[in-house]
Amino acid sequence: MTRELGGRYTVTLDLHGVTGKAGLMDRVARALALPDWFGRNWDALVDSLSDHTVWPEGAVEQGLLIVVRGWRPYADAEPQEWRTAEDVFAEAVDRTPALTVVLALGGTS
Repeated sequence: MTRELGGRYTVTLDLHGVTGKAGLMDRVARALALPDWFGRNWDALVDSLSDHTVWPEGAVEQGLLIVVRGWRPYADAEPQEWRTAEDVFAEAVDRTPALTVVLALGGTS
């Protein structure tokens, strides 16, 4: 799902039901409409999140906000893997000032 929020191009990354890295990579690829050549590994993820050429149209000009929902069950089930995902999100944000990633708090529904 995409929409504009606070002037930023906003993408919701819904992780409900994700239980591992493969599911996370599939959801990110789908949410951001990443190209088929996206490698579905941690390095490819940080590179893709930092690469304006693969961002949705309009996101570069407005800035890209990724809202991650439904992440807590995955984080609880795979804490080490989730820490790596958080590190990847943080590195991409550090590389790309136009990118913001937020973890939504709230219910699991």
